[in-house]
Amino acid sequence: MRILIEEYQYPAEKVENIIQGLTNLRNINGLVAVSHVGYYFNPELKDTVFLLPKVLMRDDKVFGKYRPEDIIDFEQAEMEQAEKNFIFGLSVWVYRAIVVFRDSHLNTNNVLQQQVPQMAKGRLKQCNTYLDILLALQAFNRENREFFFFVMRNLHSGLNKINWTKTIAKSQAIIQGSTPIYLDPINKKRQINFDEELIVIYYSILNYIHQEYGFPVEIDLNTELITGDRFKQYMKGYGRARLRQIRYKYFSDKALYLWELCFAFFDKSSQVAVNVNQREYLLVKSFDIVFEAIIDTLVGTDRNQLPNGLADQSDGKVVDHLWVDKMLMPTQEQKNVYYIGDSKYYKNSTPIGENSMYKQFTYARNVIQWSYDVLVGRRDCEKEDYKIALRDDETEGYNVIPNFFISADVDFEKLDYTEGRLKLRDNAEYKTDQFTDRLFDRDTMLLSHYNVNFLFVLALYARNNSNEQGRWKAEVRDEFRKRVQKLLDDHYQFYALKGIDVTESKEYLRSHFRELVGKLYKVDKKSNVYSLALEKHDKAVGDTSLIDELKRYFVVADCSINESPEEAVAKEEQSSGVAHRGKVVVVDDNYSDKTGAAIKMKGKYGIGLGSTSGALALAEGFTEAKFLLLHKLKEPIVFKLQGYPRLVTKEQMGDWPRKLKESDIFILYDVGDELPELAQRVDTNCLTHPEGHTVRESYIADIYDLMKK
Repeated sequence: MRILIEEYQYPAEKVENIIQGLTNLRNINGLVAVSHVGYYFNPELKDTVFLLPKVLMRDDKVFGKYRPEDIIDFEQAEMEQAEKNFIFGLSVWVYRAIVVFRDSHLNTNNVLQQQVPQMAKGRLKQCNTYLDILLALQAFNRENREFFFFVMRNLHSGLNKINWTKTIAKSQAIIQGSTPIYLDPINKKRQINFDEELIVIYYSILNYIHQEYGFPVEIDLNTELITGDRFKQYMKGYGRARLRQIRYKYFSDKALYLWELCFAFFDKSSQVAVNVNQREYLLVKSFDIVFEAIIDTLVGTDRNQLPNGLADQSDGKVVDHLWVDKMLMPTQEQKNVYYIGDSKYYKNSTPIGENSMYKQFTYARNVIQWSYDVLVGRRDCEKEDYKIALRDDETEGYNVIPNFFISADVDFEKLDYTEGRLKLRDNAEYKTDQFTDRLFDRDTMLLSHYNVNFLFVLALYARNNSNEQGRWKAEVRDEFRKRVQKLLDDHYQFYALKGIDVTESKEYLRSHFRELVGKLYKVDKKSNVYSLALEKHDKAVGDTSLIDELKRYFVVADCSINESPEEAVAKEEQSSGVAHRGKVVVVDDNYSDKTGAAIKMKGKYGIGLGSTSGALALAEGFTEAKFLLLHKLKEPIVFKLQGYPRLVTKEQMGDWPRKLKESDIFILYDVGDELPELAQRVDTNCLTHPEGHTVRESYIADIYDLMKK
């Protein structure tokens, strides 16, 4: 068995007899590289050549420690046995992945194939590759159905017949009438049958191959197979020992060959013959295309589902992976956004070049333009899921599009096929923009680079199990979303905003458009909630003065990007005691405690209209007031107002609590619950020195102006 590594520059004299028929072109330094990956039988060498993916390389060495030219002759290579076993298994996974790719891309020019070697009786080719053995085991099952049926029929014929001689001699009969009845008849005893045991072992191997590597097999034997821990014992040595014990029980050629196949499976280095008369291979010219197909199958969307012009873009660029999923900010409206990915089939730790980065940014810009063209009718799209409004017309902010690279990686310390989590590469976050501190701008692009375990995705693709692949696709898409959310949270401070007064808040946004454009995005049209993103500078948010200003017109809540903005502002309203922030009627009352008790009892409060100190002028906002605040220069009491106030006469007031009892006309408010938690947040300094008012005067204020800052 020979091992070559994709794209490695070998000295020509080391490989010229091995790659004969593939390439013999040298560069000016006398080096030769093969760009293919797959399986190749060289009839001159009478040996198999595996061309393995370059992801096994780090620093131009296999596993980071072996020079590729030193392990060309795999049998003689000085490698750890665990690493050799890994190479055997990897060869099967690569073969299976190429087969799945070939079968799902019937019109591809990337696959080169001539009949893959099959094993046969004789000694025309000595072969001990694991892949040869698995292929031969499958072929035997396909080509020898009649042999299995014939053996099993002969084994089981007559097994249930009664041995009347032994039954009459050794059993007592009950005479009923003139007829003897035997209650314990004796059947023919079944002896251990070695033909059946060999067939059970064989089908157990096929079952293992199917479960482990996804090879399609048909098992016609209706008996209990060797599975689980029992089969593991066979793999660890018992299989070889048991097969040696029954070796000389077989005489037919087919039974002997079946024994050889089973023994070769348990002992990879056994000598099994393969009948090969010509050069044979299964290769791909560019394994990066196969890797792209692997990632698209396991992560991305079937390209046949994508609307025209979205992935195959008008400027000739082609997006590798694109799908629609939930936007990064969870909202009640459940809006979606595009996810754009590009698979990079590199050697381990190879960095991304600038050309690839800017190409990826261009993909996102083209998707934004495509989406806009669909919405305004410039382009047709019948698929409703892809009609996504990325721009919010009110703020002119653009939704964030997750954009990333995904590369193959192998952990040479573990060589593990089971670990499928994503890993963010070190220093692998990129950004481009035209204006700083504008996340929600169409020219602000963020790009991250992730590694995925090559062995895991290779095996998952090669098994071709749609249920397994679907489960992992859902998991990895959710993982991508969380990773991008964390990236944004690391670089931006997010806030949720909701207008205190819808009219005033929208007017503020219009008058301060230049200050807020690109920083603000309306996440849900119905809820009137916005997301604000401010860039962090040395772990501190840059523009805190903007937050203080916004709090005059909005409920402002800290809100990480993976939190619902609607829920964040609702919690802020609840914690601050302001279910509906707005205007408050401020009344100075030396007997506020007694007045407050009376208000709780009566549910009414009137303020006299007159020229004396303490009267409430018919100022703008008195009909819209939502709160009543009583104070005696300290210990304020806050009530929630209900409905709209009305003007009443002194006689109509009766015994309801009031301010300025001798007034002829009163403004009467219906009063609801007391809000002690809101009263605790009132800054008494604002009550003793209200701007533009005397201490004794009743007036209308914005409740925010009275809060502790």
